Amino acid sequence: MRTFEEGETVVRRDVHRFGRVWSEQALRVVADTSEALPTACAPGAEARWPALYAKARDVGDRTVRTEAFDAMATGVWELAAAVWQETELLLWKPPGAWFSINAFYTGAACGSGT
Repeated sequence: MRTFEEGETVVRRDVHRFGRVWSEQALRVVADTSEALPTACAPGAEARWPALYAKARDVGDRTVRTEAFDAMATGVWELAAAVWQETELLLWKPPGAWFSINAFYTGAACGSGT
């Protein structure tokens, strides 16, 4: 299995049950050990997610967000370029696992004081 260097950029892809990519997110490797691959994401990091979800965030309309999840249920959507916002994210993924444990932090919790 390939190992990653500290500071290297990797891409997390969430794959829907139909085998289609639902979202992609650029992450920075914190470490790569036999126990886990912890990665981090800061506001401004590149991402891609369903176009309807991106539209819902842009216009602040939760009904459009519901449409995005309805599209997920049908397996039909297009991905749009996006930017991670608002929180610092730390992901901890065990080797070979199909899941990660995610911790979200706001600016004050990260020590930035904002």
